[in-house]
Amino acid sequence: MNSLTEPTLPSDPAPAPRKTTFAGDVIRLVSGTSCAQLITLVSAPILTRLYDPAAFGVLAVFISSTDLLGVIACLSYEQAIVLPEEDDRAVNIFGLSIGLALCIALLSIPLFLLGKPIFTDVLRMPEILPYLWLLPISIFSTGCFFAFNYWNTRTRKFGRLAMRRVVNSLTAVVIQVALGLAGWRTPGGLISGYFGGVLISTLILGGEIWRDDHKFILGNLKASAMLENFKRYRKFPIFNTWSTLLNTASGQLPSYLLPAYFSQTVTGYYALGNRVLRLPMNLIGGTIAQAFFPRAARAKETGTLDVVVESVFKRLVAFSLFPLLAIAIAGQDIFVIAFGAKWAEAGVYSQILSVWTFFWFISAPMGQLFSVLEKQEYSLAINIAIFLTRLISLVLGGMLGNARLAIVFISISGILTYGFHSFYIIHSAGVKWGRVFKILLEKLAIFLPAGVVLLLTSLVLRNPSAWARPRASASASAKLANRTVS
Repeated sequence: MNSLTEPTLPSDPAPAPRKTTFAGDVIRLVSGTSCAQLITLVSAPILTRLYDPAAFGVLAVFISSTDLLGVIACLSYEQAIVLPEEDDRAVNIFGLSIGLALCIALLSIPLFLLGKPIFTDVLRMPEILPYLWLLPISIFSTGCFFAFNYWNTRTRKFGRLAMRRVVNSLTAVVIQVALGLAGWRTPGGLISGYFGGVLISTLILGGEIWRDDHKFILGNLKASAMLENFKRYRKFPIFNTWSTLLNTASGQLPSYLLPAYFSQTVTGYYALGNRVLRLPMNLIGGTIAQAFFPRAARAKETGTLDVVVESVFKRLVAFSLFPLLAIAIAGQDIFVIAFGAKWAEAGVYSQILSVWTFFWFISAPMGQLFSVLEKQEYSLAINIAIFLTRLISLVLGGMLGNARLAIVFISISGILTYGFHSFYIIHSAGVKWGRVFKILLEKLAIFLPAGVVLLLTSLVLRNPSAWARPRASASASAKLANRTVS
């Protein structure tokens, strides 16, 4: 820990990680995360009736702008918090991450002040201008959350992370619904809720860490140690930061290019369709990823990484295959029933994106293996490929003037890149190709009977006499989605 020749301030003992099982960690996270997702899902039909698709389009651009810099605010050093065996080294990486998040947030202030013409002239979204001052605060809050997140992952205090998600969702929904019912049914109502949820939940999570660990943290933080770790883990900013930035940018490209080529309404359709697809996937995938990362790091040391990876892959496939294939079959009808006929086109988008979402879901937690195996160079390469193929897909769809076709191109490129990404990293961990395909075929065979029933049910429900009005609305939505803005 500290040098014998250098006096140190007294500090509390290092926060000892809780001794838990993988299944226990997953259950602990699921309990809170499922509650958070339930809040979001229950509120969605209310919010889609209070706010129109264009308002959701503006919110999507605000979230994209926050995420674009928020995910790299710590220059990816937060990912190294769980790696060292020494707790004093980890705490200095933690301190370094918070300091970098503050610097990035401050540097973003002039960026957004000078970027107003982009939002008005290029994105045709002047409605977002009154809320640009919130972006640097959101970026700092997001960066702090990532640092807090990995510190709690190291100490395996997953209950805090689950509670943070509940507070985030509940705060956001309460504010958004309250403002909508009060008559403020503008993008500002949605943005205020999102901002309030991020800020309040991050403050609570930080307060819990301060309450329990501040003596140990303050007693071991040293500028020289932070500089040493800055150099020791330099691969993270060199490769992981660019990789994370490209990964996030590729995910946010539709929020920027869809309004530029089409309209805010199309952006709102995409935002809701993508959000509904990812909500249950984030519930399961994010939970598994949270518990998987520290165990993968330990499994590498003990030579059991292939066993851990195969077990997690099997869980990911089992949890995701049925709901995503169900959306692929009946997504439009589900959206009409849940959110109203004006959101039918969002349901079509969800159908198109569902298979791509499956491969994204598998790759999201597995992608952490690049940090464990210290193969950040490959992670950067695959994210460059993802970004470029998605950019080409959107530009091509925009030039052809067809929003649905742009979504189809996004889905095809995503299946190819994320599919290769998922299987390559699983194989790199030592899992045999035969085992990978056997797991996929077994789970698909289990789904097939239910899939046939669902398909037949969907065809019955699409009887024109029973669904005349929704179909008419869906047709109108499709025409609006495929019309470019002159």
